[in-house]
Amino acid sequence: MSGAREREAVGIGLIGLGTIGTGVVKVLRNNAAVIEQRLGFPLELVRVADIDTVRDRGVDLSGIRFDADSDGLVEDPRVDIAIELIGGYDAARRLILRAIEAGKHVVTANKALLALHGKDVFDAAARRGVDIAFEASVAGGIPILRSLREGLAANRIRSIHGILNGTSNYVLTEMEHTGESFEVVLKRAQDLGFAEADPHFDIDGIDAAHKLTLLATMAFGAELTFKEIPTEGIRALAPVDFDAAREFGHRIKLLAIAKAHPANGDPEGRIEVRVHPTLIPQSSLLASVDGAMNAVAVTGDAVGPTLFYGAGAGAMPTASAIVADLIEIAREIRRGRAGRVAPLSYMPGKIEPKPLVPLGEVMARCYLRFTAVDRPGVLAHIAAVLGDNEIGIESVIQKGRGGAAKSVPVLVQTHPARERAVRRALEIINRLPDVTAPTCLIRIEEDL
Repeated sequence: MSGAREREAVGIGLIGLGTIGTGVVKVLRNNAAVIEQRLGFPLELVRVADIDTVRDRGVDLSGIRFDADSDGLVEDPRVDIAIELIGGYDAARRLILRAIEAGKHVVTANKALLALHGKDVFDAAARRGVDIAFEASVAGGIPILRSLREGLAANRIRSIHGILNGTSNYVLTEMEHTGESFEVVLKRAQDLGFAEADPHFDIDGIDAAHKLTLLATMAFGAELTFKEIPTEGIRALAPVDFDAAREFGHRIKLLAIAKAHPANGDPEGRIEVRVHPTLIPQSSLLASVDGAMNAVAVTGDAVGPTLFYGAGAGAMPTASAIVADLIEIAREIRRGRAGRVAPLSYMPGKIEPKPLVPLGEVMARCYLRFTAVDRPGVLAHIAAVLGDNEIGIESVIQKGRGGAAKSVPVLVQTHPARERAVRRALEIINRLPDVTAPTCLIRIEEDL
């Protein structure tokens, strides 16, 4: 290979010049020299497409074709790698599949699309012999996917516990530190730009479930979509729950959890996947992850416990991951081949549906917040129903005194119990005449 060929640029096309896209332009511009020093040749942004071609993003686009023609971009022979940053499902899916068919390698941060239509995208890329990279789709600037795919490839993954959504983690941290209600903290998060105007993907756990879909596929070779993952958000939490967690020696985090359940000689057997608010011990490293930061704890059979921590969102951390994917693919382009590493860690033919552990079978200690009138016998009635369903009580705290006319929170920590038994008991308890509001259930994870 000649020296001129070694220095020839790999052409990049960017679809979507929003916050993240602007960050990508900045990284490619500002770090061009170090990128070329590491690659031996430059990455050249040759074309950008966005429906808004007027707004000033504060980046230098001189020498770059910039228009609204995304279809033209994916057909442009100068573009070797197309970056999709428009988000959503239909338009993004169409453009990615069209780029693949045109022989372009693809980089995307679109976890929602991959969590729902990933099989179509990855199958198309395999047939066409191109790479698709998506490091930025999970945990922003944390290289968790590359670590699962390469650094931990020798391991059978035992478990993953992730704080994967910065918005919900910011809200939980502020509720704990200020004692303010969910509604007050969420409004402040929106005013500060930590939460979207419509935050339901974040606070209802959907964003974390999208990311867990990809993590579980890469950890266990499991073919699944996010719709199969039991998912709960943080709307039901109240300041009293954080006080109770502190008294019980825990903190509350929205966790994405995946575990292998070996069975009948199969090291993976079934897998357990779920997203919900969780009480975790204050001594856990995950418990110290505050604000909008992300962290993922991965346990492998050989390596043992590992922890990955960093910024899970934001223009520059996410752009860092996107450009890292560009560099990886550019190396393969220069070698004249794609697919050095299977994008989902397992070879495509080895990713298959795996039986999931039903949520009702999950065994865990639970925190229960009952709301009941303050009179003799009420706690005894609640305890009797729990006992009838083989749920032991470890500790009880009653907050305040209300008398027969006023409800008070009764906070219970249980011994380990099956989820279905807890749900069955709560259905009965919530119908008791002295229980005046639906019970709040938060599961407890100990092994962190």
